[in-house]
Amino acid sequence: MGSLDHVDLELLSALADDHRATVVALADRLGLSRNTVQARMAKLERSGVFGSFERAVSPAALGYPIEAMISIVVRQADLPRITAELSLIPEVLHAHGLSGQVDLLARVAARDTQHLFAVDARILAIDGIERTETSLVMGEVIGYRVRPLLEAARREQ
Repeated sequence: MGSLDHVDLELLSALADDHRATVVALADRLGLSRNTVQARMAKLERSGVFGSFERAVSPAALGYPIEAMISIVVRQADLPRITAELSLIPEVLHAHGLSGQVDLLARVAARDTQHLFAVDARILAIDGIERTETSLVMGEVIGYRVRPLLEAARREQ
């Protein structure tokens, strides 16, 4: 997407305050017409500005109160296939490719520690994964956020 203008940033800021706000409420808050807000939202959506709304659903609410980060070392040539196989494991919430000694970092959810052990075993059983290291998430100290980036972008305009 090209650069975001002042209206886009104001709209995103309003959505960060209340992601459930209606188009009418956003238009009222920003002093814009409903059609303008709707058009801007559609443009932002098409441009890939919005991430997955799944991020707002708590795994704990679904019966998966345990979360862990699993560092994964793989045979590099197998990385695309391994990534595809990881995506088939429902407990894998998301994964990142990394540079350095660890190739992938996966965040997983589990019902309990025995389930976490089984999830780790399923990951380790994927051909091409050389080793894993599991760290239990003890708590989220900084939740996913983009507000500081939005505020910085608004100051720069």
